[in-house]
Amino acid sequence: MTETQAQMLDRPGGRIAYDVRGDGPLVVCVPGMGELRSVYRFTVPTLAAAGLRVATMDLRGHGDSDATFASYDDVAAGSDVLALIERLGGPAVVIGNSMGAGAGVWATAEQPSQVAGLALVGPFVRNPKINPVMQQAFRLAMSGPWAVRAWLSYLPRLYPSRKPGDFAGHLASLRESMRRPGHAKAFAATTRTSHTPAQERLPRVKGKPVLVVMGARDPDFPDPRAEAEWIRDTLDAELLLVPGAGHYPQAETPDVVNPALVRLCQEATAGA
Repeated sequence: MTETQAQMLDRPGGRIAYDVRGDGPLVVCVPGMGELRSVYRFTVPTLAAAGLRVATMDLRGHGDSDATFASYDDVAAGSDVLALIERLGGPAVVIGNSMGAGAGVWATAEQPSQVAGLALVGPFVRNPKINPVMQQAFRLAMSGPWAVRAWLSYLPRLYPSRKPGDFAGHLASLRESMRRPGHAKAFAATTRTSHTPAQERLPRVKGKPVLVVMGARDPDFPDPRAEAEWIRDTLDAELLLVPGAGHYPQAETPDVVNPALVRLCQEATAGA
């Protein structure tokens, strides 16, 4: 998918960039920390071809979105998701990757009538159980003048089985984004996100179609299967564990992930 000219959504403190493709029931795709809306470049064409209207958005301080906001956490992103659904006319299926999953959970709990279904991909919906020293070292590495190089060096590890053919170009787009004024600082702020607000709201998400997609080799989780199964059981969700995949299975193995996303969206929007 070639990234289109962004449309802009006015929010308190700045603007959120998004684009829309296709016609039909609305789907909103939310990327994770350090990523761009183009992380869904292999997802959008399939969903649009299935008769869905697909919006992809950039997080605050990422891509074409402004870096002038006061907050860059799950709650902020979730509020942007709800504002975009209101702009485009919901309800919508929300597909959230990484911290975008936490934002999707928060948005669903806050305004359940606006979210028809939820897909959680490589999801952070609670704070990971990792060594605090390692967590602090990661945050230090992802801040300061070396943040761009540190993130772009780390990112390839999140694709353990295969990288898309256009991966070098995608990294170049990320590098360009992070070098925009204020974006590296916004990225550093995003790394300090707590997922507690999402975890606290998980009980309020039950009763909707939910799909959990987890790469079996996702290096962001000590035990990806255990984390995915915990989310599945908590939300009475369907689980797709993708063999060999990492943190971005929608880009690493779209042939496996896309059919499951189409099924979820069709189930959630049946009769819309």
